[in-house]
Amino acid sequence: MAQPQNLFVGSLSYDTTDDSLKAHFEQIGEVESARVITDRDSGRSKGFGFVQFKSEDDNQKAVDQLDGKELDGRTISVSLARPKEDRPRRDFGGNNGGGNGSFRQRSW
Repeated sequence: MAQPQNLFVGSLSYDTTDDSLKAHFEQIGEVESARVITDRDSGRSKGFGFVQFKSEDDNQKAVDQLDGKELDGRTISVSLARPKEDRPRRDFGGNNGGGNGSFRQRSW
């Protein structure tokens, strides 16, 4: 089964939490999950997050109705998230054989 489509939410206030993000999007429809992405080391919001509705039909409604609206004092951007495999790979090594690139892959 295909991955459900997520929404990417950008320009979030550092005060926005998973709960306030979810509450904001529930005006459109039932939210499956809402996650504000945080820095692994500091725990501080990175200023963006993802929302997934129970019904994918609500995705376009949310983009139409919430993109450019205010949440926690910031104008947010709402768009369909690209699937992971569509993002360009960050290959710092230069050659795909792993060879002697200047950056080594972490092994953990």
